[in-house]
Amino acid sequence: MTVETFYVQTDCAAARAAADKLYEQIAPQLHECLPPSADIRHIGATAVPGCMTKGDLDIVVRVPAADFPAAEVALAACYPANTGNLRTAAFASFEDGSSSPPLGIQLTAIDGLNDMFHHFTAALAAGPALVEAYNALKRAFDGQPMDAYRVAKGRFVEAVLA
Repeated sequence: MTVETFYVQTDCAAARAAADKLYEQIAPQLHECLPPSADIRHIGATAVPGCMTKGDLDIVVRVPAADFPAAEVALAACYPANTGNLRTAAFASFEDGSSSPPLGIQLTAIDGLNDMFHHFTAALAAGPALVEAYNALKRAFDGQPMDAYRVAKGRFVEAVLA
């Protein structure tokens, strides 16, 4: 059994630029295939200047609950499901590990239980001290098992959003 390891990019500015470039390519494609109500946002560490990153692009697609099924079908036609994440009637996750950088898309129903990704990114963008605390967490887990990092990150996100 292979244990996935968490690594921070050595050049976070270059990783952020690569994520921004991919987002600029992907966002128009998403707008074309998703319901007009879709709110598409670049989220995560690469969306926040100064934030350390593992180097992937995270996108959240927020839709009204009534549009969730159609949005899920549209995304599933283009991207494989991320089977590592829970799927509910208001949340689905997709990924493309072959893209450069790797891409993760979170589909959420607006005001649903998992509709918080954009709030966390906004909190980071508004708080340099919060970014530094998040970076400290990432430095502490650099080279450690991904599962351990995800648990610590989950606690951090919950505390920020509380």
